[in-house]
Amino acid sequence: MFQIKTLEMVHWDFWQRISVPLDAQIVTVVGPNGSGKTTLLDALRTILALKCSGRRDYKRYVRNNKENIAWLRAVVSNPRRSGGGFFPYLFFPLSSETVTLFCRIKKQGGDWVRQYAIAEGDAQLDGQTETTLQWLGVGDYRRRLEQAGLTPAIAEVLALEQGDTDKLCEYSPKALLDLVFQVFGDKEVLDHYQEAKVRLREAEGELDKMQQQLSQLGLDVERFRLRASSYLEWCSLGTDTVRLENEVIPALQVAEAQDTLRNYIVQFKQNRRNLWHKRSDLVQLDKRLAVAQLAANQTLNGEQQSKADYDAMFAKFQEVRDAARDTERVIREGEKLRELAEREHGADAIGLNDRLADLKVLETEKKLALKNARDERQQLSEAQFALQAGKAPSPEFVRQMRAALDEAGIPHQLLTEICEVKDPAWQDAVEALLAPSRHLILLQREADKQRAWEVGERLRYRHFIVSEREPAPRANLGSILEIIDFKAPVPAWLSRQLNGIQRVKSVEAGSRISSDWITKEGYYRERRGARFIGVDTREYAFGEAARHSRLNDIAVRLKALNDQILDQETDFASVQRDIQSITVQLMGMQAVLQLAARQAEFAAAAERFPAEQAEVQRLGAELAAAQASLEGSRESRSELRLAAQKIEIERDQFRRAVEELQAQITRQRNEISRQLGAIRVLKEKALPAWLLPNVLAQLKEEYRSVTEVRHIIERQQEQLTQAHWEKDETIIQRRDKLVADYDALEDESQGHRKEVERTGQLTEEARAAYINKLRATVRAYGRNIKGLGDLAGIDVELDMPHLENDDVVLAQAGLTARFNFDQKGMMGLNDGEASGGQQVMKSLILLIGLMMDENNPSGFVFIDEPFAHLDIFNIDRVGAFLKATQAQYLITTPLTHNTNVYGPSELTLTTRKKRPGETWAPLIMQTRRRTEQKMLDAGTVVTTV
Repeated sequence: MFQIKTLEMVHWDFWQRISVPLDAQIVTVVGPNGSGKTTLLDALRTILALKCSGRRDYKRYVRNNKENIAWLRAVVSNPRRSGGGFFPYLFFPLSSETVTLFCRIKKQGGDWVRQYAIAEGDAQLDGQTETTLQWLGVGDYRRRLEQAGLTPAIAEVLALEQGDTDKLCEYSPKALLDLVFQVFGDKEVLDHYQEAKVRLREAEGELDKMQQQLSQLGLDVERFRLRASSYLEWCSLGTDTVRLENEVIPALQVAEAQDTLRNYIVQFKQNRRNLWHKRSDLVQLDKRLAVAQLAANQTLNGEQQSKADYDAMFAKFQEVRDAARDTERVIREGEKLRELAEREHGADAIGLNDRLADLKVLETEKKLALKNARDERQQLSEAQFALQAGKAPSPEFVRQMRAALDEAGIPHQLLTEICEVKDPAWQDAVEALLAPSRHLILLQREADKQRAWEVGERLRYRHFIVSEREPAPRANLGSILEIIDFKAPVPAWLSRQLNGIQRVKSVEAGSRISSDWITKEGYYRERRGARFIGVDTREYAFGEAARHSRLNDIAVRLKALNDQILDQETDFASVQRDIQSITVQLMGMQAVLQLAARQAEFAAAAERFPAEQAEVQRLGAELAAAQASLEGSRESRSELRLAAQKIEIERDQFRRAVEELQAQITRQRNEISRQLGAIRVLKEKALPAWLLPNVLAQLKEEYRSVTEVRHIIERQQEQLTQAHWEKDETIIQRRDKLVADYDALEDESQGHRKEVERTGQLTEEARAAYINKLRATVRAYGRNIKGLGDLAGIDVELDMPHLENDDVVLAQAGLTARFNFDQKGMMGLNDGEASGGQQVMKSLILLIGLMMDENNPSGFVFIDEPFAHLDIFNIDRVGAFLKATQAQYLITTPLTHNTNVYGPSELTLTTRKKRPGETWAPLIMQTRRRTEQKMLDAGTVVTTV
């Protein structure tokens, strides 16, 4: 790299115009704080297009002097490259030993703009300089300096701030390896490889996008294929519908009419034969009926005589049997009086009568209560049976109304019979809404509405009787109608009401909607406001939930009633036993008097009873014989009469059959004439080609009947009307174009994929081959820092990084260096064990090692206060090391340091502060070390101002 010989500054900070020599290996800039040491280094950084130290920039320095233009001029070396080649000199095509670098900072448009120029030889700054030079932008100028050896890595080192000389030893192994590759040019190659990888990934991304585009195009192709299929199917359905309507139906109508006519002719002939046979059978039945009626009439006289004999015998038997029964009753009364008289023991008749009266009143009350309980149990049992059979019991006024409608022959239904709740969780809400309509009567025929209304007026039925019904519409999502299943048509106003009421979880949710709503518990909001309309579970009337609720209530009530009836029956039986006991006692007290008064009557009855009983037995036997004779006559006549009736019934049936058959034959004859005319009309409408026998047979086999064809047409018309069809005539051409575009894009995608895969393979192989170059660079750098360590008396070891052709391995690779000072053992870069001077030495070794490239000779280094925080011994050691190297050093140091800092310096520049009241700062003082063989005294210097 080149070295700096002279720096000239015009209007830079507070210097008006000053020229500073820098033609020495080690130049020390000394001065108090604020005297311009860093300002001088920032001028060098600006002439080299580097960033200034800290937060400063070049604009800060040119604003201070309040001039509109500032100049920087540096004379630098232009050595010949050791390898020669196409660019033998650093600043080729300039070939002189020195070149001059210019920086012009000019105020334009309210801002400061800098431009650069490179001139051959030692060009002076005069009035013609601005017009004779070719000015470059910052980017182009930096590229020229980079070609001369000022790489971005070295530029970064040159921009180290004050007191940061030891920053290199604080680098991480990875950062240090990246810096080595940057200085030796390998980083750029790796970046190119990485850029190639990025481009490859971008190409892969483009390939993925192309694949996505291909997938999207494939979806479009499938979509257009479906649309084309829909269009073709739509055309086919339309054409087929027209063909069926205009061609198939007329032909099938002719075929069906012919088949029907043939069947009628066959039936007509068969009925004529049956009529002839039935007329012959009817003549024979008339003859048999006359014979049977004559025989039945001949048995009538014998039956009448037997009936007269039986009636006379029965009257005589009844007279004797009644007398015997009266005698037997008197005998039994006497025996009962004697039995009661024997049981009488003198009880109090008045007290017993009072007790008996009270018990009979109690008996009446308990009997009435028991009857009411049994009636209620009977009603509940009937209701339970009806519910188990699927019929819900109704109130009495509803049963009366339904009975009256049934008597009038008006078929009807209750709303509760056709309504089912599909979601039991909403049973409360449905019952609440339909509670006013639970006794609604739905007529099955609209023609019966007037008669039904008359019945309702007569019975004063307070609920609606509706005849206008229609199937329930499609339920809205979330409505009450959605959870109700109507098994028959319902009034339109009821379905509209239920379809307009939304189901909500809570009042809060309902308050967010504007339509009618109801909660599960039965809180209902309508146009008039909101209120609770819920009903008790015992009043459920709709669906299975209502039936189960009623059954549970009835079961509980029946159990209670059964227990109540058992208790009442026990009490009632006890009261009856008490009444019977008292009654027997009272009867025993009167038996003695009656027995004495009727003693003669009882004795006469006992004397005549045996004779009367014997007469009854005799007359009973004679009556049985008369009855047997009468029954025989009746059976004989009944058999003859039944036989005659059977023949008469059969004769009447044959007569009606003959009449009906005659009428049917007449109707068939007329129907045949009508069908012949209809066939002629149908043939005129149909195409002749479709009326051929084989064509008609094929049509009947394929379509069976005109009804089937009409069903097919209805389905096809429904499909054409309701389904979504593609009707664009250009869809076929658009589909074919998309298919062609898809095929072309697929071919292009496959070709691009092959190119990407080949490029990736070549990139991997090229970078794998370059890994050896990286290893050689690291080995060369290791030799450099080991040699520098030998000059400084420091043992240096460098661990070779692990380098492979892998992104992760290269990204994680690092360079680790260890140093041994004074044989105290190895230490790392920034492990905290080194002193301040050792940190400086490590950084300088790492820094100078970067410049020891055979193709890039040593250049210059800016070191701002390298001796800060060092003791005298370390100052001398650092100075000796700097003298031993071949680089050019520009060192700054404050006046407060030990004089040993001037030991390695060949040229010392002394800066001074600007005096108060003066516009410009004083010039920089120069002190150069003598190089003659004879020196006046050790440490003597010559000062030139």
